[in-house]
Amino acid sequence: MGFGGVGDGGGRGRAPRGHVLLLAADAAVRRGGVLVAPGVNVAALAMVPADVLLGCEVPADMVCLEGVRDPNTVLARLRVAVAATGPLFVYVSGRLTADRRSRRLFVALAGTTAGSVRYTSLPWEWLVGELRSRSGGVTTVVVDLVADKEAWPLVGEAGALPGLAELAGVEVFGVVCGPDVPAGGGGVSGYTRQWIDQLRRAPVRPSDVEVHVLAVGSAAPAPGTLVVPSARELEMRRSPAPARLRREPGPGRESEPVAGPVAGPASRPGPVVEGDPRARLHALAVEGRHGEADALARAWERSVVERWGRASAEAVRCVEIRADLARMAGDFVSATRLWVHAGRARLEWQGGDAAEVRDAAAGALYCWTQVKDRAGALEAGPELVDLLRTLPLPDPGHLRLAERRLEALRDPGRSGALNP
Repeated sequence: MGFGGVGDGGGRGRAPRGHVLLLAADAAVRRGGVLVAPGVNVAALAMVPADVLLGCEVPADMVCLEGVRDPNTVLARLRVAVAATGPLFVYVSGRLTADRRSRRLFVALAGTTAGSVRYTSLPWEWLVGELRSRSGGVTTVVVDLVADKEAWPLVGEAGALPGLAELAGVEVFGVVCGPDVPAGGGGVSGYTRQWIDQLRRAPVRPSDVEVHVLAVGSAAPAPGTLVVPSARELEMRRSPAPARLRREPGPGRESEPVAGPVAGPASRPGPVVEGDPRARLHALAVEGRHGEADALARAWERSVVERWGRASAEAVRCVEIRADLARMAGDFVSATRLWVHAGRARLEWQGGDAAEVRDAAAGALYCWTQVKDRAGALEAGPELVDLLRTLPLPDPGHLRLAERRLEALRDPGRSGALNP
């Protein structure tokens, strides 16, 4: 991956150096409940190595801004960031607000009130303008924001973040919740948490588009949330296939690059799958077209199995995606069984201490707790409990709860069996 120099020529002849800028803006709260805790988000994201956030191995600087009250301080940091000769990753979390008189959009900084917006907040056009001035290097912007009642009409009704879509060479991903989003517990927000989890557990770093799609699908944002880019936008710009894919290490083999799309013979029954269909799968699931999503996922799995085998890591990843699609469709029995299957397959070659194995077990346990039908819970429970018994769980109480629930399910006379 090549990187150009900065526009003023000062970067010519210098080795590329990346930059990560993480901005924790003002927290969004309502009636004492925290809608987004930007400081917590930034602290968690800062634990991810800079080269992982940037997606390439170059020397890089990481700057975290929290508690800043002067917009000029943020502007100065932005200008340093966009001058980087290598890749740039900008993350902004917090509250969007607006000036009532001018109807301009702002990122509220620490201590911002309704009367001080113009003086203590970062004008949105400053952020867009600085990004527009960047002339060298790959640029990724990730936002996890809540728009207050003043800003939401400028964002939610427009269905976009002003100015960002027109920036050449800048990829923008994120979510913007409305002012009525349910309050959380003040921890890391779902979308940011999923970005962190996806980057940490993938043996080969996914593309930013893949991380975004998986993060939105797993975080399940509140209805009405602005997703950037939306599933429909991803579908419209979807490319036929990546130039090269990288195989995830499976049992007894090294990781190696693979050319071309993952596709099976055209004569195979069912839809032909070219490239990576995850963006399409997410779009179908979000639109409620769960049957189509399942059919496409199964076809993709068949093509992968034909190429790599049912025990391959690629095939197991397909199973995990099908499990998440089943969860989104509300089919928690199938989701539980698919997660258990994936966990057992990974256990064979990764061992019980692997994060992917624990994630699969956690996914299975969560889905099983959502099964309200006794027969369905009894169907999926024994396999789950067997898997949990083979793992060194971070919280042994999870196994005890699962065992007690299974015992209660087998004894109809006991109460509370479906909700451990």
